[in-house]
Amino acid sequence: MTAFALSAASARVLERAAGGRAAHTAAVTPRARSGGLHRTGAPVRRGSIEAGTFEEAFFAVPAPGETDRMLTACRRARDAGRRLAREARAGTRTLSATERRLAALTAGAVRVFEEICTLARLNRGRVFPSYDWLAEATGLGRATIARALVLLEAAGFLVRQRRFTRDEGQGMGAGEGPRYRQTSNAYRALLPASVRAYLPRWMRPAPLPDDVIQQEADRQEGDAAMRASLSCRELARVTVGGALGRMLARLGARIDATCESQNEPQPLTDSI
Repeated sequence: MTAFALSAASARVLERAAGGRAAHTAAVTPRARSGGLHRTGAPVRRGSIEAGTFEEAFFAVPAPGETDRMLTACRRARDAGRRLAREARAGTRTLSATERRLAALTAGAVRVFEEICTLARLNRGRVFPSYDWLAEATGLGRATIARALVLLEAAGFLVRQRRFTRDEGQGMGAGEGPRYRQTSNAYRALLPASVRAYLPRWMRPAPLPDDVIQQEADRQEGDAAMRASLSCRELARVTVGGALGRMLARLGARIDATCESQNEPQPLTDSI
C-alpha cells in the first residue's frame, strides 16, 4: 500500500515537471502565424529568398554617372511632388496615382536613396545594408528608414528583395535540419519611366527620330510575318532554346506531320 502511494505521488510529480517544461518550451519557442510552434524556431518573412541564390541576376553594375543621375532625378521628383501637393491642397489639380506617390516622397526618403546610390557606386551595384546600418549612416531612426524604403519602392526608385540565411546545426533539436534566420534585404536603385514626365526637360531622354520609330515598326512587322510562316517545329527552335526547345521541336514535328496528313489525305481508290 505504501509502495502504491509512493508510485502515485512520483507520477504526479513527474507530470507537473513535464507540464512545466512544456510550458517553458512554448514560452521561448516562436509560434507560426497559424498559432502552432514554428518548425525551425526562427520565422522567415513571406517572400524571402535564400541569400546567395539570386544576387548575380538581381544586382547590376551601374554605368558611369548613372547613380548621380538617379539621385538627381529623385531630388527633382521630390520637388515636383511638393508642387503637386500644393496644387492639390489649393484645389486646382486632381492628382493621379503616380502623382500621389511623388507627393508622398519625403526628405528622409531622398536621404536614404542617396545612401543606396552611394553604396551602388562603391560596391558595383551590390547593395544589401541593414536597417541599423542605414540608420547610422543617415542619422535617421529605424521607423523613418522603414517608411522611406516603402515610399521609394512605391514611387519606382527602388526594388528590394527580402533574404534569409541558413544556420547549419542550429536547429531546435536533433534531426530538425538547419535553422533559418532573416538577414538584410537586397536593394537595386532605378530611374522609373513613370516619373520622367515630371522631371525638367533637360533630364528627359531625347525622343527618337521618326525614321527610327518607323524602322522599328517595320522590323517588328517583318518578325511577326516570319514567325507566322514557320512550322511548329521551326517556331519552337526559334523562340525557345535548350532542352525545352528541343522537346518542343519534337512535339512540333509531330503536330506538323498530323497537319500535313489532314491537309493532303490519301485519295480513295475507285470502288468496282
